[in-house]
Amino acid sequence: MGTARDEFADHEEITIPISTPAPRRHTEAPVLIEDMDPLCRYTFGKYTSLNRIQSIIYPTAYGTNENILLSAPTGAGKTDVALLTILRTIAQFCSPAPRDLEWLDTSTKPKFTVAMSEFKIIYVAPMKALAAEVVEKYQSRLKWLGIQCRELTGDMQLTKAEVNATQIIVTTPEKWDVVTRKSSGDTELVDRVKLLIVDEIHLLNEDRGSVIETLIARTQRQVEARQSMIRLVGLSATLPNYVDVSNFLGVNPYKGLFYFDGGYRPVPLEQHFVGVHGKSGTPAANRLLNRVCYDRVQRLVAAGHQVMVFVHARKDTVKTAEALREHAMTDGTLDQFKPPEDTTTDLRLTGRVAKSHNREMKQLLSDGFSIHHAGMLRSDRNLVEELFSKGLVRVLCCTSTLAWGVNLPAYAVVIKGTQV
Repeated sequence: MGTARDEFADHEEITIPISTPAPRRHTEAPVLIEDMDPLCRYTFGKYTSLNRIQSIIYPTAYGTNENILLSAPTGAGKTDVALLTILRTIAQFCSPAPRDLEWLDTSTKPKFTVAMSEFKIIYVAPMKALAAEVVEKYQSRLKWLGIQCRELTGDMQLTKAEVNATQIIVTTPEKWDVVTRKSSGDTELVDRVKLLIVDEIHLLNEDRGSVIETLIARTQRQVEARQSMIRLVGLSATLPNYVDVSNFLGVNPYKGLFYFDGGYRPVPLEQHFVGVHGKSGTPAANRLLNRVCYDRVQRLVAAGHQVMVFVHARKDTVKTAEALREHAMTDGTLDQFKPPEDTTTDLRLTGRVAKSHNREMKQLLSDGFSIHHAGMLRSDRNLVEELFSKGLVRVLCCTSTLAWGVNLPAYAVVIKGTQV
């Protein structure tokens, strides 16, 4: 593997190099958007082709109604694979059928009549922040068809009229459990479900796993009892026992099971494991941990990169950000962390920062640091995400809330501490 181990006076480091890309199969070829039917071609109009993983799974995702389990690295385009299965469901309620439509004038959108009231698609996301992002993405991609995509979570309730007018409902496991558990009231909604997508399905092994297990078992019972067709699609980034999960989902292992390891990762990943000497949890060990963390972060920021530092508790976000800032002040490197002068003139963002009541966040922002956790107001979290995406925050100290698929790319990620 080429793994290297280095020992220092106060810590040791193990480096795992970038994994070798998986060799291409002789049957592999990218699926070009121009070769797709008009429904897919217009929806994926900004692309020239599907990526490697999407091209492999495309014949099953869009060409069949097979149940699917997809386990692939982060950033592999799983959300677009889910979109292919959504388009497959919509295509079955389109008139004319997408493959039969002659779309000669590609400067105008293809004309379909969709039987909106005949189907519902349910997308189960692990948390509300991710649900909001999925809604935004699918609504923008499918609005040309008149498809409505809405969020149904603890934050966002829908009236009966809104539910009837919505074709894609993005919800959380707990909320959909409540909806489907009722013996009356929402049976009409449940009866019209044709596709159930479960994102981050590896949560089956976590505290909330029983809820997801119940949802899937309830859906399978409905299929058997009413002889209706509901397609199940499971998406996951890390799934060691994918065969067991595929059996539970009722996936045909020869047709619907897709497992891609690190060799298919679109952005190569290099991993470093740093062990700090001293008794864990003691003040001396914590100080050393902060120092080692700062050394890594400073090197990355000096090279022009943005960094996320993940910690295990909300209060640690502020503590870590302040500790890193103090080290930068002591070493005289604070200017490296400050946002570029010419970007501080964005008055809209400056005004939103001024209106925020989060004192710690405002104090840290001026030096290029910030914090993000579930205890913050949604408006503050959205503001921090926007600031980071525009490069105005160099170092973001956050909790795992941000790791649940919220699309915020960073060059480097530091996971500080090993408490789970």
